Amino acid sequence: MKIRLSDHFTYRKLLRFVFPSITMMIFSSIYGVVDGLFISNYVGKTPFAAVNLAMPVIMLFSATGFLFGTGGSAIVAEQLGEKHTQNAKQIFTMLTYVLVIISLFLTSLGETILPRALRVLGANDEMMPHGLLYGRILLVGIAPFCLQNYFQSLFVTAGKPHLGLACTVAAGIINMFGDWFTMGFLGTGVSGAAIATVLSACVGGFVPVFYFARHNSSNLSFVRARINWHAVAKTCTNGVSELMSTLSGSVVNMLYNLQLMRYIGEDGVSAYGVIMYTLFIFIAFFIGYSMGSAPIVSYHYGAGNTDELKNLCRKSLHLISIFAGLITASAFLLAPELSRLFVSYDHDLYVLTVHAFRLVSLCYLFIGFNVFASSFFTALGNGLISGIISFLRMFLFDMAGVLILPLFLGVDGIWLSAMASELCALAVSAFCLVKYRKVYRY
Repeated sequence: MKIRLSDHFTYRKLLRFVFPSITMMIFSSIYGVVDGLFISNYVGKTPFAAVNLAMPVIMLFSATGFLFGTGGSAIVAEQLGEKHTQNAKQIFTMLTYVLVIISLFLTSLGETILPRALRVLGANDEMMPHGLLYGRILLVGIAPFCLQNYFQSLFVTAGKPHLGLACTVAAGIINMFGDWFTMGFLGTGVSGAAIATVLSACVGGFVPVFYFARHNSSNLSFVRARINWHAVAKTCTNGVSELMSTLSGSVVNMLYNLQLMRYIGEDGVSAYGVIMYTLFIFIAFFIGYSMGSAPIVSYHYGAGNTDELKNLCRKSLHLISIFAGLITASAFLLAPELSRLFVSYDHDLYVLTVHAFRLVSLCYLFIGFNVFASSFFTALGNGLISGIISFLRMFLFDMAGVLILPLFLGVDGIWLSAMASELCALAVSAFCLVKYRKVYRY
């Protein structure tokens, strides 16, 4: 039976509705892990470290897709809740055009910034060629990267989360097969991984364009639309939290790499790379759940259904509490096996990675609540509060932790800074949820 945004959501129905988004995020994380596995095992730890230096730079440019996806989906879902279907379609179409134009500009900007960024991050002469080659190929794919991130949210708003999942699965299969074929079979090195990633992004970014360009059974399709600066501004305001999360995450990742190069060297960057590749698998539930439930919140907020808002908030917090414990325990127990997949060829690096992995995994106890709180306020149209939570969590607290804690705890301070950041952000999230509960009546 089809689940609609207007329905009353039980635990079962809520999990069924968000399941495609969760699966989509998990699958996206897995094929990202495959990239790292092939690079580390087929090319070696020096190119692996170089790629990990380049990746945060590329993420800076693809962050616009998350901005338009989360911010735009909140506006479009609210319009659908108010029964302004044609207006919702026009805003959706217009935002897609604007995103493409911005992403093409970012591609040219990235070529100028990349070499300087790698040097600032500590890339030596041996790492530099690998980082430049990998980064420049990925820059070609900025437009499809942005569109892929954008449509992940809009497929849910359109009432077709399963189609978003299908596109992600297809993109993932292409990426994994491309990694095997280029690096495992042809022996191309990091360029093969980059090409496979860009090709997969083209599937995730361009297939939805063809779907929405024709008549379809979803809530959305492309129609004639003019530029609506008010809608663009509101999208940017609503989506600023996701933009801040990605931008801040990229900047903080660069800072982690700088600190690790200073305290440990290349091995530290490689260990951190393993953790970052696998981290997204463990937090995929929280991100996917928040992404999948946000259009429901926006719809019922637009429709004025406050009882359902209370129901969604309460059930969401219960589910996140359960999964926070399960995910933290799983990460701690699986640390040796996951580390072995990446760096079994170097015993010292393996020991370092397992130790770091377990310290970082403590952050999973708190991260889900912060991800949900930020997404929840975005769905309610309060981009300011959402942005504050994301900024403090992903930038200020994390940056303070990675700079200050090592002074007292040494290298372990670097690994524990993620947990400290999420714990501080949890206090902010709880404060905001309590303070605004009467304003939005959830």
